[in-house]
Amino acid sequence: MPVPKKKVKRKRNDDGLERKNKRKSCRFCADKIVTIDYKDSNRLRNFLTERGKIVPRRISGNCARHQRILTMAIKRARNMALLPFSAV
Repeated sequence: MPVPKKKVKRKRNDDGLERKNKRKSCRFCADKIVTIDYKDSNRLRNFLTERGKIVPRRISGNCARHQRILTMAIKRARNMALLPFSAV
C-alpha cells in the first residue's frame, strides 16, 4: 500500500502570493564578535524578553555556537546581579 504524502501548508501574504521565510543571520557572526562578555549587559538585554526570559535561537537568529555562549553569559550576568532573573 503506498504511503500518502503529507500536505505542506504554505504561507501566503495578503495578496495571495506565497512567500519564503528568510533565515535570520547571526548578529555575532555578522559583526565578527569572537567573545560574548557577561559584563556587557546592554548587548545581552537585546536577547531577553520583557519578562526576563532568554530569547530562543529560532527567534533571535543566532547560530548554535553563539546561542550557547550567549546563554552562559546571560546566566553569569544574572548571578552577578547585572541582569534580572525575572521581571514581575
